[in-house]
Amino acid sequence: MTKTLLILGAGTGGTMVANKMAHHLDLTEWRIVVVDRDEKHYYQPGFLFIPFGMYAATDVVRPKRNFLPPTVEVIFSPVERIEPERNRVYLQRDNRVLHYDYLVIATGSHIHPEETPGLVDGGGWMKNIFTFYSLDGAVQLAKFLKFWKGGRLVLNVAEMPIKCPVAPLEFLFLADWFFHERGIRDKVEIVYATPLPGAFTKPRASAVLGHLLEERHIHLVPDFYLMEVDTGKQVIRSYDGQEVPYDLLVSVPVNMGAQVIRDSGLGDELGFVPIDKHTLQSTQWENIWVIGDAGNAPTSKAGSVAHFMLDVVVENLLRHMEGLEPLPKFDGHANCFIESGFDKGILIDFNYEVEPLPGKYPLPGIGPFSLLKESHVNHWGKMLFRWFYWNVLLKGGDMPFESQMSMAGKWV
Repeated sequence: MTKTLLILGAGTGGTMVANKMAHHLDLTEWRIVVVDRDEKHYYQPGFLFIPFGMYAATDVVRPKRNFLPPTVEVIFSPVERIEPERNRVYLQRDNRVLHYDYLVIATGSHIHPEETPGLVDGGGWMKNIFTFYSLDGAVQLAKFLKFWKGGRLVLNVAEMPIKCPVAPLEFLFLADWFFHERGIRDKVEIVYATPLPGAFTKPRASAVLGHLLEERHIHLVPDFYLMEVDTGKQVIRSYDGQEVPYDLLVSVPVNMGAQVIRDSGLGDELGFVPIDKHTLQSTQWENIWVIGDAGNAPTSKAGSVAHFMLDVVVENLLRHMEGLEPLPKFDGHANCFIESGFDKGILIDFNYEVEPLPGKYPLPGIGPFSLLKESHVNHWGKMLFRWFYWNVLLKGGDMPFESQMSMAGKWV
């Protein structure tokens, strides 16, 4: 009797798992099914560049089916609910029910601006309040910035965790560059209001990035816990009563797991699935595995992390199918190119235990990328990554570095 591997979500994580498992499983014995509500695949790191005219919307969208093997069954439908105790999933389309032997949850994280009073219901949304965390938001912000004459730009992170924790910093650095290019930097005040105690979560990186903010005359407001947006006064207000005035507000809204995860009782209070942070197996259901942003692993919610999770998820799935124990091999590895403007970038590489350190990557002493230091090569690494994403990474291809973080080339 044919067994079913069901993958919910055809974003970065789900697509990579489908490609890898299609190579490993005997498809006369196994059926691989991928379910997603949206037929379009979005290269989300590209949203950052759209407001500054560096990318067009067409650069970041492709059909999802193009990146999945022909041997994989793909169903485009919202998921109504998951019943893990019965190994089945209900789809909205045709009231269809799918039974599975193994389930991979790759449903990602999603922005919820409606969670913050005044953000979308105060009258300023898509007028002088925008987000670049959605394609539409990034496109609308690009139209606004094209004719903006200056004022007080405030970028606010509503709450952690968020997708790609360095993206707000990249936006700030690119905004500084963009206004310099337009000759109006002296007419724009740039402010970063964040719930973090500094520029970033890790102390050494926070110090380096905080210094860069100072150099660029970007004002940091730390420990700012957003309570509401007051569009009448044009201020954002924190729970302790602090107010930050804005002319243009760029919001990174509350990020939460998929609605179906919350509706099915599979998630924590933010809708992220509790998992073993080293094996990536559900802590509650032994035939459920999670990749990417959908889980509660205490690491960055970023595409690079999904890629580093990939081999661990695939190996542990295959081991479990053979009756073996999963191996605790995922170490929280994350790396991120941070676009810093003026054709420069910074690269950070870290995991659960080791914070970002200076050095060279991926080849010790050679690089070509510099860690925790600005360079032109890092900028081009960031720009070339889009090609690698579409052509290598999504298809489950091998990248020139291991899933586990290496200390080689790092200066302690």
